[in-house]
Amino acid sequence: MGVRFGFKTNRFYSSSGSSGSPGSGKPNHFRILLVLGTLAIGTTIYNTVSSPSTSKMPTAFVEPDLQAKKPAFSSDQVSVIFVLGGPGSGKGTQCANLVKDYGFVHLSAGDLLRAEQNNPNSKYGELIKTCIKEGTIVPQEITINLLQQAMEKEVTKGNLRFLIDGFPRKMDQALTFENQIVKSSLVLFFQCPESVMLTRLLKRGETSGRSDDNVESIKKRFKTFVETSMPVVEYYGKQNKVIQVNCEDAVDKVYANVKFALKDKLNIDTNK
Repeated sequence: MGVRFGFKTNRFYSSSGSSGSPGSGKPNHFRILLVLGTLAIGTTIYNTVSSPSTSKMPTAFVEPDLQAKKPAFSSDQVSVIFVLGGPGSGKGTQCANLVKDYGFVHLSAGDLLRAEQNNPNSKYGELIKTCIKEGTIVPQEITINLLQQAMEKEVTKGNLRFLIDGFPRKMDQALTFENQIVKSSLVLFFQCPESVMLTRLLKRGETSGRSDDNVESIKKRFKTFVETSMPVVEYYGKQNKVIQVNCEDAVDKVYANVKFALKDKLNIDTNK
């Protein structure tokens, strides 16, 4: 049975001690010993309290300030639409149409990772290759860094509207991206039955040359999408930022629905 893609202080402690005075009527030599003992204890307490090693807060217990660093871009300047959907749902095809007609910049997280994997000078190449083969998620630091670099290049050219395809695939990716790069404007979610996507991917695999277009990898990717990406869709759905499009229909009909939804949500002129 196929998988269905549906919604659903640090505390620091201190201690102190106390000392009493010796009783009266004791022999003099005993009093001397008590005085010397008291002086030794007092010195120890003083050194303990005033020692720099104990007066400083252990750095391991200091929580990082997540708001200290501002996002790389302002959402007033740069617009980002996340494009999500299961493997083979048609994200790339629809993004290509939007780029052609409305001037969006299309950034595919998968394409960026594959390019990095094939870069002989990349220290992440083998790790990315393993993740793609196994259908698992590449560490977010790598993906977000690649996306930021690509966005910076486009912004210097005056391109400010982005479709980010296949990202974020997990909640931590979504939150980190919005904290470090820019807040998203919208999420385009392409919904499609697993059986249809499997057929599309196997057909594509005949000519694509992609190592992950085989039945074993595809099923792992389906499973990963449901377990990690659907919570992202649900998260943005609660913020009324999701456009859900049925991708079972013909490409032209799907695209017509996408244009209508964008006009409704973002007031983009889609009379083309």
